[in-house]
Amino acid sequence: MTDLQITPLTHAALPQLAELLIETVAAGGSVSFMHPLAPADAHAFWQASLTAAEAGGRVLYGAWHGPELIGTVTLLLDFPPNQPHRAEIAKMMTRTAWRGQGVATRLLRAAEAEAARQGRTLLTLDTSVDGGARKLYEGAGYTLVGEIPDFALTPDGRLNGTLIYYKRL
Repeated sequence: MTDLQITPLTHAALPQLAELLIETVAAGGSVSFMHPLAPADAHAFWQASLTAAEAGGRVLYGAWHGPELIGTVTLLLDFPPNQPHRAEIAKMMTRTAWRGQGVATRLLRAAEAEAARQGRTLLTLDTSVDGGARKLYEGAGYTLVGEIPDFALTPDGRLNGTLIYYKRL
């Protein structure tokens, strides 16, 4: 997809980030929230995340198709002093209409490149057992460490496991 732009996100993207989070949760995405997700809660989450990005604790990337935000990923950088080499991939989301078109792969590559620029040599992440992005991460070279059963609730309230991955850069 050549007309896709990947850029760091700012507070200007807040309304579209909230919409994306609400859509992801409504579609069953296990991204820490329950369905239905109130718009105020989605805005508050992204407001805090963008503020943390301004302070250097994370980087948020957005995938844009023209003026439309169609995906996002967060690179968490704020780790204890004994882990300066590590970062974490979090909150990978793609609008449902754009899934399977390479958006998440492009976002993941951008986050990995940023991690490398910041001197990080180890990335970690987790994804839901049911409905997660297992194929994406394994296809991108991440190694499965294992599964934690009953890790979190799905947006509709069922217990679900999580898969833990890592990748050396």
